Amino acid sequence: MTGKTRRPNILLITCDQWRGDCLSAAGHPLVKTPNADALAAEGVLFKRHYGGAAPCSPARACLYTGLYQMNNRVCRNGTPLDARHGNIALHARGLGYDPTLFGYTDVSLDPRLLAPGDPRLQSYEGVLPGFAVRQLLPEHQKQWLSWLKQRGIDISAGSPDIHRPVAQGKASSSVSNAPPVYARNETPAAFLTGEFTRWLGEQEDAAPWFAHLSFISPHPPFIVPEPYNTMYDPGDGPSFQRAANWQTEAESHPYLAFDLGRQKQMKFRPDAKGKVHDWNEDDFRGIRAIYYGMISEVDAQLGRIWQAVKAAGAWDDTIIVLTSDHAEMMGDHFMLGKGGYFDGSYHIPLIIRDPRHAQAAGGSVDRFTEAVDILPTLLDLLGEASAPHLDGYSLKPFVGGGSPPDWRDAAHWEFDFRSIADGEAERHFGIASRQCNLAVIRTEKFKYVHFGGGLPPLLFDLESDPGELDNLAASPEHLAVRLEFAERLLAWRAEHLDQSLALAELTEHGVVGHIAGVVRG
Repeated sequence: MTGKTRRPNILLITCDQWRGDCLSAAGHPLVKTPNADALAAEGVLFKRHYGGAAPCSPARACLYTGLYQMNNRVCRNGTPLDARHGNIALHARGLGYDPTLFGYTDVSLDPRLLAPGDPRLQSYEGVLPGFAVRQLLPEHQKQWLSWLKQRGIDISAGSPDIHRPVAQGKASSSVSNAPPVYARNETPAAFLTGEFTRWLGEQEDAAPWFAHLSFISPHPPFIVPEPYNTMYDPGDGPSFQRAANWQTEAESHPYLAFDLGRQKQMKFRPDAKGKVHDWNEDDFRGIRAIYYGMISEVDAQLGRIWQAVKAAGAWDDTIIVLTSDHAEMMGDHFMLGKGGYFDGSYHIPLIIRDPRHAQAAGGSVDRFTEAVDILPTLLDLLGEASAPHLDGYSLKPFVGGGSPPDWRDAAHWEFDFRSIADGEAERHFGIASRQCNLAVIRTEKFKYVHFGGGLPPLLFDLESDPGELDNLAASPEHLAVRLEFAERLLAWRAEHLDQSLALAELTEHGVVGHIAGVVRG
């Protein structure tokens, strides 16, 4: 890079399953996130940011590739990511960075490029091509467990059972708030933060670095060490957005009935049995208080990261992006986890701090932004043009304190509920795998959900019904609105169909236009 201006460092942080409303900077009445708030005070907070899909692999495919699910085609955890797609790590590597991973990316690798016996074909937790791995931490968490063992912690239970409470604790419900066997400085987030800090001390001042910290928290199992396990009173907090009972929710739509019937308590608490919808109000509140504590715990690790970057003298040279892959229902509609169509699964945090744009510090954006915008934004902040086949748009104007004259007035996301391995959804609905999907368009006032396979659509008036409880799709008074939004969704899909080669043309003068990965003129 001799003779060139030094590029900034890049720090991309994802905190898995973090709801967009659970930030004190975003106005949450209870959740304390002082370190995320401090980042927002020096950067820009995007208040209406939405993930592009769920669960983890599809959501991250949107984030990493800048492509909607209709184009990246990662439908479920385990769906391979087509190797032809570029991604955030490959782009960064092409600019001279050595993108380094701490955590996981949940990418199923393209099996066409691997030998039939390659063990990477047995897991959806592969590493996004382009990343160097400093510290992997997949679902089995063996790397963290061995670190705990060195610290004298009994790890014989393994994962996920190590996340069980060690005692009954105090709770007004069947959900104990007792801590796990590990302490606040021994969480998976604390482990990854320590590894990043050590790596940061090895970096040379002359070379810019790119680090991706991918934290599992506040993803389930829902448990957290002291003092975070008692930081929040279960009796506090907003009311849940839901009908009078889960049966009423199930009757409101065939997909919701299917999803409610599948959710098991043990997925969220290893010590629990039964269906999620069988938990009562106190149970859900107890779980939510723990979830809030998990957010505050990972926020404390953010504080350690900020201190480490400052101590390394890199704070004024580092662009920081803090976000999540998807959100968490957390009791709304008697559900936990992510998926489906409710806002609770897709509204996620986004804070971007670029020290070169200090004039925008402390600003907030109320426009609709999406996970596919992250890749074009980072490229733009690094002075590189975004490829025209990408679905996202650069947020650089917002980061600089401005507002683009022409910006989307709706958020979009997709959810695919196919089950290739066991065919559960296909059998239940009597439809093909390629029909097990939905797409959402959400404006400030209305939200329209279109299903494949002949399942009925949904239409909500979010101004009068923010809880998404009253489906207006069959209302005669709203048929015009339903038609308008169905047409808007169709137009959105038509505009964003795969443009990898569609923006190029072979002429007598050769290739004119854009080929994905190559710009020609």
